[in-house]
Amino acid sequence: MTSSADIPPSPTKADYERAHAANADEGIFERDEPFALFTAWFADARKSEPNDPNGMAVATVDVDGLPDVRMVLLKDYDARGFVFYTNTESAKGRQLAAVPKAALLFHWKSLRRQVRVRGRVEPVTEAEADAYFATRARDSQIGAWASEQSRPMDGRLALEQRIAKFALRFGLGQPPRPPQWSGYRVVPEEIEFWRDKPFRLHDRLKFLRAGDGWSKSRLYP
Repeated sequence: MTSSADIPPSPTKADYERAHAANADEGIFERDEPFALFTAWFADARKSEPNDPNGMAVATVDVDGLPDVRMVLLKDYDARGFVFYTNTESAKGRQLAAVPKAALLFHWKSLRRQVRVRGRVEPVTEAEADAYFATRARDSQIGAWASEQSRPMDGRLALEQRIAKFALRFGLGQPPRPPQWSGYRVVPEEIEFWRDKPFRLHDRLKFLRAGDGWSKSRLYP
């Protein structure tokens, strides 16, 4: 059971002042397109986050409507959407096959900022998946063949045996992309940018897709 001693103290006035100084630029609210703003924030995160600035939570729902969420790595993005890769027979792959919609959350603690994305999901092309798979480390390529992601496993030895099996199978050759391994693109319908402000009076800027463009609005914290 968690005690009050395990919970971090509330931010002090000095903490709020530092956060305010770090997020004082009002220029972001003059933007009319979200991807340029995301690019700027992502560049900031790559400079300040201690690891995995491209880490994001991906939320899906199962056929009963029960939410599920996990951390993955963003591997590509452009005006079409945000791309990640996985085993398509995993829990999230099965959920996306049944309900092709998802929400994303980027949380950059060092910047006291976050970005939320909601939208439909579509598979990347075979060419995109092949091209990205070819860039992965060989051990990761073998791991993609060996892991029956999200399914029960009879101990760690079972995984190690499958790794050895596929390492032997491919020898020194280039492992091809497994047929059950591919990528998904989250095509956003809305993107919200959040930044910390003193005394919980945070800034929130929301973009909603409107035809070929975007509408934007400020939200109460």
